[in-house]
Amino acid sequence: MELLYKPDWEETKDRFEAWWAHDCFGRCAIAVTAPKDLVPTEEPPPVPETVEDRWLNTKYIGALNDYVMRHTFYGGEALPVWNPGYPGWATIAAFLGCPVTLQDTTGWLDPIINNDDLTEFDYRTLVIQPDNEWWVLAQKMLRFRAQEAKGKSLLSIGAFGGCGDTLAWLRGTGRLLYDVLDCPDYVREFEEYLMRQWFGVYDTFYDIVTEAADGSTCWFTLWSPGKFYAAQNDFSYMISPRLLDEVFIPIIEMQTEYLDHTIYHVDGVNAFVHVDALCELPRLQALQILPGTGKPSPLYYMDVLKKVQAHGKNLHITIPASEVEDALANLSAKGLFIETWCASEEEARELLKNAEKWSRDRKVIGR
Repeated sequence: MELLYKPDWEETKDRFEAWWAHDCFGRCAIAVTAPKDLVPTEEPPPVPETVEDRWLNTKYIGALNDYVMRHTFYGGEALPVWNPGYPGWATIAAFLGCPVTLQDTTGWLDPIINNDDLTEFDYRTLVIQPDNEWWVLAQKMLRFRAQEAKGKSLLSIGAFGGCGDTLAWLRGTGRLLYDVLDCPDYVREFEEYLMRQWFGVYDTFYDIVTEAADGSTCWFTLWSPGKFYAAQNDFSYMISPRLLDEVFIPIIEMQTEYLDHTIYHVDGVNAFVHVDALCELPRLQALQILPGTGKPSPLYYMDVLKKVQAHGKNLHITIPASEVEDALANLSAKGLFIETWCASEEEARELLKNAEKWSRDRKVIGR
């Protein structure tokens, strides 16, 4: 299958399959984007006047996606992904009843579980109703996007929540911090129930996105020939490794067993303490190490990067093009995925050639 905005898509799929299998294919995996050559100058589509139209006007969203992809060079493993953005309404918490407030660049959800004692709340009463306005809209919009993306690009399955974070939306982060101390067993039971809800949502969405192209991608721009999602638990930034192990790791493992391919989004330096436990999950193929806004480059945390590789896991980092040579001098190219960007298509193509020269299949010593 060819894609309008990714002419080398078939070859790219082969490299993704090799990367997931932790095989060598001549260089590290590298996704490099740049402004595309020889594209006529044009203004982007005007932003709608209302916040609602910004997120829900299909004509505008379609025009914006085409504009971005038409003006972008997707080199190496970089992917054109039809994506409307993530305003918060297309999430399991909203499907379960959380009120949504749309804003210009995002959206906010208000908690709905207000009991002082979480154990007094019966989580089995939380069911996605077929007529929930956001659930109905999510399916309708995804079907529209599948038709828009077909033959042009991949289609994001979305960012609809995951372990820890959905419950933090439903309960409120502050209250959940007390809950994991006061009733960790009940939180774990609650999380298992929510993950089974997550499986149902994923199945529904997966059936739709595969109408546009084979395999899947999500808010995280990797591709899998099967069911793929980026697991995360941003709530874990605020808890100890012991609490993550006791309450959330069993649920994350459930998610990895359900999916064909999973990368874990380790977001923020305070979450790096959980890398050891995550690396022990047998069905977790990859970890992204992301220091966070205002922090140094991932290469500053080389001990963490090498720990991931020493465990035999694939590693994803996002760095400027100027740091790619340094990364490949210190890390094995085997299983490494670098996401980067260049100022021009010529620079991006040159970087891809250099990545082949710089890549080494080094054995990573030590944990």
